[in-house]
Amino acid sequence: MGPVPVIGVLAIQGDVVEHVRALGEAGARAVRVRRPDELDAIDGLVIPGGESTTIWKLARAFDLSEPLRKRLAGGLPAFGSCAGMIMLADRLRDGIGGQETFGGIDMTVRRNAFGRQVDSFESDIELTDVAGPPGQPFRAIFIRAPWVEEAGPAVEILGTESATGRIVAVRQGPLLATAFHPELTGDARVHRHFVDIVRERT
Repeated sequence: MGPVPVIGVLAIQGDVVEHVRALGEAGARAVRVRRPDELDAIDGLVIPGGESTTIWKLARAFDLSEPLRKRLAGGLPAFGSCAGMIMLADRLRDGIGGQETFGGIDMTVRRNAFGRQVDSFESDIELTDVAGPPGQPFRAIFIRAPWVEEAGPAVEILGTESATGRIVAVRQGPLLATAFHPELTGDARVHRHFVDIVRERT
């Protein structure tokens, strides 16, 4: 099994507590990250769901944006759910004026693509390479969710939403992103998959 990885959860906005719980269930030690120096003490990072424009503004206010970009460019494993997927995208559609991302995954993501809060829904997703009983889909929760409109050649598509065929789960190297919220399901398979990615790098 190896040592227990230390995985940070970006704790400036969003569903932090749920990710901390899911990471613990997946065999990691989860810590909250709010300051640039805390990035140096982690083996991986989760960027939670929430509101991408608020995460962007607060990351700038906390002087986290540039240190985080450097750690990601240097190979830090990261997992982004919903707003976190937006923050890991190299390109963004329907962002507010001047909105930036941390980047790292060669994809174009559209904000709120599946609709507003009232359009939240659940859907069964077949996830490639995510450990679990064969043929057992992942019951995904979408809340004002983005989708991936374009993915570069280095991006591995792990899952699509069945009704629309839209890309909702991807991986590029040590970076993982989902348009849905696995931390809200009680199903730790996606978090275990990310913990395995972190272990590969430590």
